[in-house]
Amino acid sequence: MAWGTLLADGETVDRYRGHVLERGPDACWWWLGAISDTGHGSFRAGSHTTGTSRVVPAHLFGYRLAHGVGALAGGLVVRHRCDEGACQNPAHWLAGTRGDNNRDAASRRRLAGHALADVRGAAGRARAVQAAIAAADPEDLDAAIAAALAAGNPGGAHQDALF
Repeated sequence: MAWGTLLADGETVDRYRGHVLERGPDACWWWLGAISDTGHGSFRAGSHTTGTSRVVPAHLFGYRLAHGVGALAGGLVVRHRCDEGACQNPAHWLAGTRGDNNRDAASRRRLAGHALADVRGAAGRARAVQAAIAAADPEDLDAAIAAALAAGNPGGAHQDALF
């Protein structure tokens, strides 16, 4: 099924938006649907009844929704300025090459196995944020998300200084 058809389906677009927790313009907009093993959102675009159903990375659907079907031509990928694969805030995305994306991860110490990477892995981190959102009172949402993110830091949420 072509991207243009998926993006033109109002029901599919509404379902995508229903899985996104929009917060302020600068905050991460968390994906509340399925999470892939890489920590990105997984979205079933299209419809089973019409035979157009396919699972796509949520950020790819969202990026094309925001920037157009051809926005990732030439093998470009979506990079996350915030380093959160489950983030759906279009202001946090930019197109680039796989090399750009890998350099971003390396420079920000987010590569799997790096000493400063989240100990739960990207998928565990995203799922922990989802669980915190589900359990939080609306007025405590920011604190709950911050605690869930900090809990995966090497050394725990409150890493003590060495000296």
